[in-house]
Amino acid sequence: MSQQPEPFDVPIVDIEPFVSGGSDADRARVAREIDAACTRVGFVQILGHGIPTGVQAGLADAIDGFFGSPADVKNAYRVPGANRGYSPPRSESLSLSLGIESAAGTNDFFEAFNVGVEARSFPELGLSEDDYGLNVWPEVAGFEPAVRAYFAHAGRVARTLTRIFAAALDLAPDFFDGLTDHSIDVLRMNNYALPEHTRVTGEPTGMGEHTDFGIVTVLWADRIAGLQVLGADGHWHDVSPEPGALLVNLGDLTARLTNDRWLSTLHRVRPPIVDGTVRRRRSAAYFHDGNVDAIVATLPDHIGADGLAYEPITVRDHIRAKLAGSRQGRINLGAEREAARVRAAAEAGRR
Repeated sequence: MSQQPEPFDVPIVDIEPFVSGGSDADRARVAREIDAACTRVGFVQILGHGIPTGVQAGLADAIDGFFGSPADVKNAYRVPGANRGYSPPRSESLSLSLGIESAAGTNDFFEAFNVGVEARSFPELGLSEDDYGLNVWPEVAGFEPAVRAYFAHAGRVARTLTRIFAAALDLAPDFFDGLTDHSIDVLRMNNYALPEHTRVTGEPTGMGEHTDFGIVTVLWADRIAGLQVLGADGHWHDVSPEPGALLVNLGDLTARLTNDRWLSTLHRVRPPIVDGTVRRRRSAAYFHDGNVDAIVATLPDHIGADGLAYEPITVRDHIRAKLAGSRQGRINLGAEREAARVRAAAEAGRR
């Protein structure tokens, strides 16, 4: 018999004091609230982020314009082997990024389009396009300028959040600069829908359970049901952003820094089914993942008395292992802690 889930909420924090220059007291309050949210949930809703409503509306129009295109048009923007361009439905399985063998063959039905920071953005560093791919831009009216505008704002918000993180963790204000001054940042625009008249049975997988890979994710999303977060009680809880809010969640690399004191929380998408068809849902996740050559290790004051800590790893190696799972079907054997949490959730659901 399944146990009833405990009450669950995603805290709301107004970060405006860090956006427009608030008082020291107000900034300290924001840092405390972020620390509490990151420790308890690993997800937070932020207000006061400063992204204009017009920029958000432009992003939504761009998403609609591209995903409303015929399949042959969208498929023309596939970029095999790169974290760029179009990914059609059922071409990925996010659960494999956690090393969950039972996920094999259950590819997720979302479709996506990715753009990101390019190697040529940092000509003095000689970065590889294998890590920082070239963008492709669909010939959809207004798509590129609208997406570029949102990308710039989301990047600003992500960097504001890392300044808040530094304050919350009692680190130097510029601590994250050394990890992110040529960060692999990617904006993934998602469309959760199946072709018209497609009937579904059972519970479809919009996006399988996973943790995000990097430092922090800034998520714009429809206020449509579907996103679920794994709570400390071992149950999945529905999450929808409040009006005007963006959802923020931590990635694996921040969990590594804090030795899991701050949570890289498991989440998934289970879109609602109405009369046998999936109700459409849109989202756009800005992944702030860190410099490809940065080494991420547990902070000294977060190593337990027993010496337990994450092994140091480069951002490149961590991201490649996760992507090899989701994109290439190779089970990620290095995600032991995350995989254990998925299995524990499945067991809790059976009780």
